[in-house]
Amino acid sequence: MKRRKPAWEDLPEERLLARRIAGLGLTIRGTQVERALRRLQRELAGRGLRLRPHCWAALEWFSPDGVPGIAVPFYLLNPRLQALQRRYAGEAEGGNARDLMRILRHEAGHAIDNAFRLRRRAGWRAAFGPASRRYAGSYRPRPGSRRYVQHLGGWYSQSHPAEDFAETFAVWLTPGSGWRRRYADWPPALAKLHYVDGLMGELRDCAPPVRSRQVIEPARASRLTLGQYYRRLARRQRGPGAPRVDAALRRLFVARMDGRRRTRAARMLREELPVLRRRVARELGVSEYLVREVVLRMIERCRSMDLVLRASRRDARPRLARLVAAEVAHSMRQCGPRHTL
Repeated sequence: MKRRKPAWEDLPEERLLARRIAGLGLTIRGTQVERALRRLQRELAGRGLRLRPHCWAALEWFSPDGVPGIAVPFYLLNPRLQALQRRYAGEAEGGNARDLMRILRHEAGHAIDNAFRLRRRAGWRAAFGPASRRYAGSYRPRPGSRRYVQHLGGWYSQSHPAEDFAETFAVWLTPGSGWRRRYADWPPALAKLHYVDGLMGELRDCAPPVRSRQVIEPARASRLTLGQYYRRLARRQRGPGAPRVDAALRRLFVARMDGRRRTRAARMLREELPVLRRRVARELGVSEYLVREVVLRMIERCRSMDLVLRASRRDARPRLARLVAAEVAHSMRQCGPRHTL
């Protein structure tokens, strides 16, 4: 079905940021999200699972405890909002077809856990640990560990038993993942995959006992304007240590003082984010989520100070990588990496 373009889509950015999220009239129908959900349903049906998670637009990705459904970020439902998210947040999680399916499979793991109350089973707890364990404000990943699968990246399965299960389920569900061969030399992770394989075999053709269609914190109920949403996001991303970061950024970049056309520092950081995230995470052995959070904080500070490149991008790139690595290392010393999904 052809997408209908809302009247606000062509508004100037200043007027668009003044619009309330609740008043945008967003719907999943006719979007890339709907197409991805249909694919997810086919994958679940192909495994003989009768779960069909209901989905709704929210401010971020989540699957609520006790509800077999999936909340999808509102910005994924419109291309203008995706562009806005990338501009102000640095990245739109799930903004391409591959990442969208990866996240949906992960959230489907949470949904099936809720639908069948799997975490109550002794076997589930033996495999993954108690789901009652408190979510930590940070976690220190162990990149060399072979006890956990890798799906979303950033060793996210290490953050909590519920995330360990969701990541393992996602690997098991992904068509053509070849998990038996891929994890053949990872006995603990492979044992969890075999457990999920057997458990899903038990649930084949079974009706879920929990069928709640409850919608939690929907975007249509949010009183925030888009501008307020992004200001709140910026405060969360900025965190402690801003003066030190500001000083380092001023040494690398320069404030725009004249009319000369120079590349904005925030733009360069946004474009370099995917490479920086992988490179620094690999070099320091930390979560990609921590690197992303540090870079997003720098993007916001560069935008606030109106910084531009001092010289060529080629000259700035290695210095920027060293700055990001130094700030990530500082964050690790302060409080350890945070998990965000």
